[in-house]
Amino acid sequence: MCVPGLKIAAPSNPADLKGLLAAAIRSDDPVLVFEHKALYPVKGEVPDDEHIVPLGAAAVLRRGTDVTLIGLARTVGLCTDAAAELAGSGIEATVLDLRTLIPLDAQAVLTSVADTGRVVIVEENPKQLGWGAGVAAIIAEEAFYDLDAPVTRVAGASVPLPFAQSLEEEMLPSVDEVVDKVQELVAM
Repeated sequence: MCVPGLKIAAPSNPADLKGLLAAAIRSDDPVLVFEHKALYPVKGEVPDDEHIVPLGAAAVLRRGTDVTLIGLARTVGLCTDAAAELAGSGIEATVLDLRTLIPLDAQAVLTSVADTGRVVIVEENPKQLGWGAGVAAIIAEEAFYDLDAPVTRVAGASVPLPFAQSLEEEMLPSVDEVVDKVQELVAM
């Protein structure tokens, strides 16, 4: 993420994969489009005609008033599932799919944080120095007075990625972890 001129995209659904790939091909700059292996079985509508998702444009998948959940690639599904579960207990969450890390749609992040006052960033990377740390820093620097609670992150454990599926599931963030963090924030 620190290479100047390099763009980074990580779609969360089939339509965005097509649209981000199309934008990457048309870009004058080099673009890395990461496909998350856990998303291969995900089904979804894909437009037949030309479909371009602009690089650097986040998507609001759900609007809420109590908290913003920010995800990328696979964690967008975790955020969406957590928001649905939270809605059952009266907590309305905005779900923001970043789609790209570089360029980052910081304005969408800051607007959503200003609307809800609380934010949970969900990423699979280890918490130390992941992309969520950069997003949290932007929020702390530019939206501090909009916050009603501290910026919170749900991230992977700081361990090497295990080979065994059962161990991998233990170290990655889960819907339950996201729901617990949101409930803690709302209770503050």
